[in-house]
Amino acid sequence: MSSWAGGLARAAAAPVLCAAVLIGLLSGWVSSGGAGTIARVRIEVTLAAIPLAASPATGSRASTRVYLTIHNKAVLADVLRGADTPAARHVSLHPVTIPGGGTVTLTPFGADLTLVGLRRLVAGQHVPLTLIFRHAGRITVQATVTAPGAP
Repeated sequence: MSSWAGGLARAAAAPVLCAAVLIGLLSGWVSSGGAGTIARVRIEVTLAAIPLAASPATGSRASTRVYLTIHNKAVLADVLRGADTPAARHVSLHPVTIPGGGTVTLTPFGADLTLVGLRRLVAGQHVPLTLIFRHAGRITVQATVTAPGAP
């Protein structure tokens, strides 16, 4: 009976070893971000700027708009649902849809993102700005504070 059990163990060794190797390879692929690459929404944010006003308001009501361009490099549309920054007490934003493969620019002439209750900002300073998307999640960019009248 022991020779029968030994033969069975030897016969099962190859499939068990193959399964273990396959599980290891698949785990590595998933942890490196390879799984779901086709459906993943990829967002790129450029030209993020926080312009200072020519005569800045004082107190907790001081506010300014943020300018930036959002590129959706995926097929699926995504929605910018919110934002956060240590440069202000509150960020005001109406949800903005970024179509798949499309680009949206936030400006005062269309969709905008407003920082309310500004902290002290200096031209040339880089401020972290975290954008919150429905699918892409949280993406933090460095917005440059620009002098009055600068692009």
